[in-house]
Amino acid sequence: MSAKLDRRKKYTRQVLKESFIKKLKEKPFSSITIKEICDYADINRSTFYSHYSDLKNLLNQIEDNIISDLNKTLSDYNHTKNEEAIQMIEKLLEYLAENRESSQTLFSEHGDPTFQKRVMQLAQNHMLKSLEGEGSNQTTFNSEYLSIYIVNGSIHVVQHWLKNGLKESPKDIAEMIANISFKGFSAYK
Repeated sequence: MSAKLDRRKKYTRQVLKESFIKKLKEKPFSSITIKEICDYADINRSTFYSHYSDLKNLLNQIEDNIISDLNKTLSDYNHTKNEEAIQMIEKLLEYLAENRESSQTLFSEHGDPTFQKRVMQLAQNHMLKSLEGEGSNQTTFNSEYLSIYIVNGSIHVVQHWLKNGLKESPKDIAEMIANISFKGFSAYK
């Protein structure tokens, strides 16, 4: 009986998350109501409240799961090896492609800017490990500014890629980001 309840609970949460993402795709977070989510999911409000305290709680859980998955992926690779850096970026892009609707929505203009900053901070922390682990002459000061520049550019490339329907493969985008990050724009002359 317990397994059946767990499956039902998991299903309900998934339906609520999907309904929320669909509504967030259409309009800003501040304009979405719990009633809309429940109507779209065909679930009553009391069921919603048995899983989430409010819409912000639902949004935070979706974002926290993504941040956790991204952090795990980033932690699985050696950032100082160029080959592994490309694989890491490719795995991140594959994750975003597999979770396309959520990713496109959360990185869009309707997405939570705080979430986007958290993703950038996560990427920047891992980028700093890479820059400082290379044994280069980069000072912490230079590494910090360089990582900010690389991460912000990379995030905008990913946002553009998501917004335009993932036309290029994750591998192509990963190689482009890695080449620009490690070799600069001269890699494309």
